[in-house]
Amino acid sequence: MTRTPLSDVACSIARATDLFGDAWTALIMRDILVGIRRFDELAQDLGLSRKVLAARLARLVEEGVLTRERYQASPPREEYVATEKGRELYPVLLALMTWGDKWYAAPAGPPARIRHDACGHVTTPVVACDACQEPLTVADTTQLPGPGGRVGPGTRLLGPLIAARGQGPEAACDEEQVD
Repeated sequence: MTRTPLSDVACSIARATDLFGDAWTALIMRDILVGIRRFDELAQDLGLSRKVLAARLARLVEEGVLTRERYQASPPREEYVATEKGRELYPVLLALMTWGDKWYAAPAGPPARIRHDACGHVTTPVVACDACQEPLTVADTTQLPGPGGRVGPGTRLLGPLIAARGQGPEAACDEEQVD
């Protein structure tokens, strides 16, 4: 099956996810979270085949990311609404959008901006530490083992690397901070 390139779509999320295989799920969630919730509108906006859209939506409902809610009784019509699990994808999409804005925006600039309604400012989303509010980067963070970590497919090298970090001075710092 030939995949449709998304490099010309006027959306930083589309351009960024073009590198990661199938982007339709991210774009469906983008639309639903911004307010396009009906099947025909999603199909029209995305230019996606009805068959592919139906399959992606069914999977999102099956996974508990979306629900179908009736908005009209006769004839029966439903729309897709993000669950709590689905709404929690929003920061992920914002992070992807920020990255896409930096590296893939058209010369005219990013195709969309984000306003923080609480303060009224147009903002650039950042991933920040929940304790000190400083932005998190690869240069100032360390992956430590978590309770569900294990070695297996996809973590044969990474698992032991991260596990070894749990036995260094960082582990002592974590234990001290628990008090």
